[in-house]
Amino acid sequence: MATTKSKNTTEKKEVVEKEVKVKSHPLIISPRITEKSALVSEKSAYTFNVKENANKSEIKKAIKMLYGVDAVKISITPIKSKTVFRRGKFGTKTGGKKAVVYLKKGEKISFA
Repeated sequence: MATTKSKNTTEKKEVVEKEVKVKSHPLIISPRITEKSALVSEKSAYTFNVKENANKSEIKKAIKMLYGVDAVKISITPIKSKTVFRRGKFGTKTGGKKAVVYLKKGEKISFA
């Protein structure tokens, strides 16, 4: 009975490892999924969290490499760090940089 149990656990580990594989690039941290970005994505504009030192041409190359689509326009916006108050203590939310990538009409990126 113990051997059957160990086989099941190894099978589960293999399935989990296959699902975890995600496309990544050192400049692009993650897609920025919010209500506003979901509305804009219907018009072929996608929002990403990017590294502080990333510029438009590097982001364009990274999007081409990761998703195989050409970016028509890229807008970069800095995000300020914010002071927050949680559980009786002050803290800070780190800032960063976000990039809005506009694609040709009809092109889409799937994050699933």
